[in-house]
Amino acid sequence: MLREKLKNYNVILASKSPRRQQFFKELDLDFSIQLKEVEEIYPKELKGTEITDFLADLKSQPFLSLQDTDLLITSDTIVWLNNKALGKPKDEQEAFLMLRELSGKKHEVITSISIKSKSFQKIINDTTAVYFKELSDEEINYYIKNYHPLDKAGAYGIQEWIGFIAINKMEGSYFNVAGLPVHKLYKELMNL
Repeated sequence: MLREKLKNYNVILASKSPRRQQFFKELDLDFSIQLKEVEEIYPKELKGTEITDFLADLKSQPFLSLQDTDLLITSDTIVWLNNKALGKPKDEQEAFLMLRELSGKKHEVITSISIKSKSFQKIINDTTAVYFKELSDEEINYYIKNYHPLDKAGAYGIQEWIGFIAINKMEGSYFNVAGLPVHKLYKELMNL
């Protein structure tokens, strides 16, 4: 369905996230992956969705020469806890501190998507509330040792072991927590 709708577009996903790439495959999209390095720095006064909207747009900016048929999709996800953004941890120690901070608390996962062509840009976002149980240091260390939390906002992947054992409740989209609010992206692309 979406493949037919976008048959006249050259869809470009600018993301090295294997989860986002998999979601695009599952949507049955024809797409290419193009990566350009961006330093993900945002103004300190931004909060919540302002941060992810800013970063999704920032990731689209190196693509200066889009062709008429190009449709560029960039995205960014953060974990929002106590009025503070948790991005990807720099090392295992920072991952441990992030997970300890999330333990026993509610946080929000916010993802923004930029859909950009030569003639327009639209930025959409989604927020999901996630409730963690109390995590022991042993559980946190086990997860860090056996999985790869350093490439994930908030140092965890919902689709991994810690998601199975830590999440008590969610309000909103599972896929948003995994890195892409697929339902919102689908709706926007179908409306092009």
